Amino acid sequence: MTIQSTAQEVRVLELDPFSDEFLNDPYEAHEQMREAGPVFWLERYQLYGVARHDEVSQDLADHETYVSSRGVGISDFAKEKPWRPPSLLLEADPPHHTKARHVVSHIMTPKVLRGLKEGFQERADELVARVAAGKGTVDGVADLAEAFPLEVFPDFIGLPKDGRENLLPYGSMVFNTFGPRNSHFERAMERGAKAQAWIMEQCQPGAPAPDGLGAKIHAAAAEAGYDEVDQAKLLRSFLSAGVDTTVHGIGNALQCLAENPEQFGYLREDPSLARAAFEETVRYSSPVQTFFRTTNKDADLAGIRIPEGSKVLMFLAAANRDPRQWENPASFDIRRKAAGHVGFGFGVHACLGQMLARLEGECFLTALARNVGKLELAGEPVQQLNNTLRGLDRLPLRLTAA
Repeated sequence: MTIQSTAQEVRVLELDPFSDEFLNDPYEAHEQMREAGPVFWLERYQLYGVARHDEVSQDLADHETYVSSRGVGISDFAKEKPWRPPSLLLEADPPHHTKARHVVSHIMTPKVLRGLKEGFQERADELVARVAAGKGTVDGVADLAEAFPLEVFPDFIGLPKDGRENLLPYGSMVFNTFGPRNSHFERAMERGAKAQAWIMEQCQPGAPAPDGLGAKIHAAAAEAGYDEVDQAKLLRSFLSAGVDTTVHGIGNALQCLAENPEQFGYLREDPSLARAAFEETVRYSSPVQTFFRTTNKDADLAGIRIPEGSKVLMFLAAANRDPRQWENPASFDIRRKAAGHVGFGFGVHACLGQMLARLEGECFLTALARNVGKLELAGEPVQQLNNTLRGLDRLPLRLTAA
């Protein structure tokens, strides 16, 4: 079935990208969407979709047409009240977004992150060596992928030791609510509500440790003219997206390397491939699968007219396996030059924490190469179903110490 859009026909697809079947294994559907054309129509949700690398990149780059201030989820903030105050970073457009991004980017500089590397590496080595020295099966998610970010990220922000477990259910809630009000949305809201009070408490001025990033964000935001409410919102944006995505990136990397022992062999032989291995993981098994934009005016994309006020669902993960962009895109290859993927977004809304995520991923995979001689699956991985993210609930592994 097709619908007419100006001179071009748009394929109508009956797919449900938020169904359990799709979320468990989206790749065949991704191919169907890419082959449907540069733009397609998702009948179930009455919105447009793009799954090819070129069109996803164009939407991300054109922030004036495809806006974030009307919500990066399925809800249009121009028509519906958001369930929480919108993020000053994720759900804002220039010039408001520019001002907020400037506050954070001038604190979290490459120089600052370089200064973290030695300490992060030491802690990654200690964790991986300790887990690898144990006997029997380990859970790659709880024992490794969650353990490392939940130690180094909160320390960097200046959060207390107690309560850090709240970061994961809160982040899961935020990303699930970008989708429709399905069972994943409702469960995430129930679990996240218990964590929300702790998150909000940690975001208040004076709550983070004085030497952490959180206190620096408050000081810089105050200097830029933000009141205490908006200072807390800025920090909240960072806490919302700073853990789940990295946890899933590391967990997905562990799964990919366990399923592709020759790739783990390359990493063992040359630990300097750690950053490339994390980058390839983000391309191949994108932790962030989708994001929405809303057209703020009539748009023309690949010759197809998209009316003002239309929701457009960008399939980042499908774009990252587009054969028009990548050779053998369904193969995991840590020697690939994966630059150009859209796993961290693109344009003015590119992930502000991507340098930190890359640092955490690189340090962890370097530690894996140094301290683990053999990495094997010890059971079936269990997907964590989320309306936006792709990651694991459990990953049974056997590690042999190097």
